[in-house]
Amino acid sequence: MLASIAYPDIDPVVFAVGPFAVRWYGLAYVAGFILAALIMRALDKRWRVGLSTDDVLDIVLVAVIGLLAGGRLGYVLFYGAGSYWSDPLSIFAFWDGGMSFHGGLVGILLAGAFIARRKGVPALRLFDMGAVGAPIGLFFGRIGNFINGELWGRPTDVPWGMVFPRAPGDLPRHPSQLYEALLEGLVLFVVLWVLSRKKREDGFMLGMMIGLYGVFRIFLEFFREPDMQLGFIAGGLTMGQLLSLPMVVAGAWLVIRAVRRGRASQGTDGPGDDGVGSEADITR
Repeated sequence: MLASIAYPDIDPVVFAVGPFAVRWYGLAYVAGFILAALIMRALDKRWRVGLSTDDVLDIVLVAVIGLLAGGRLGYVLFYGAGSYWSDPLSIFAFWDGGMSFHGGLVGILLAGAFIARRKGVPALRLFDMGAVGAPIGLFFGRIGNFINGELWGRPTDVPWGMVFPRAPGDLPRHPSQLYEALLEGLVLFVVLWVLSRKKREDGFMLGMMIGLYGVFRIFLEFFREPDMQLGFIAGGLTMGQLLSLPMVVAGAWLVIRAVRRGRASQGTDGPGDDGVGSEADITR
């Protein structure tokens, strides 16, 4: 067998009381949303959006619903390979695993548009706030995948390859979950947090988030084993790569649109038409 480092076989269950079990993966979601709420609160003060603490809590609650519904339905549609149609009730079996980031993104955007209307906040501005905190949730989610021993990488001979107990064959594989936690999580968050120090045109942060995520995901999929039920889809690409391509295009469009709007509004004093002050007024 090729050289590898030991996979840390961590029990996915933190503790259990009778039939009730608390899992690390579930705690990852909780931690992600708590930190995202704190980041959104900080951005509200930095950008002078005018949301109250109750508003932020309402937004996060609606986002949780959107993420869970969209993530699960996205997995069923994109990765289920038709297996759920023979047993439709299994769609609601969240405890069996199966969530799609791309589906969750659509769910959050739809939920965000709804709550933005209720709170009287421009949807793109709210999306920008959520985009900055989203990578924290991605980081914890990928760590949860690693603890679960799922979504492993392709076989490799790199010194840090790991043999995942649930993966087919006794071969060292890329710990691709950790790669994703680093790039899609920590690196993406640092980039967005630095950019958020200056209030930019609505849609800029969302565009940067989905565009960079798409680039990172397409790159990292070359190290990640394709889903067994799907394999490679077209031209050697995986489902994750195909779903990420539109994100790169949409992200680039949002960034270009925001930059052009910013240039068009340069030289104006005081609040613009959207009620947000100039960058010089807001930068701290």
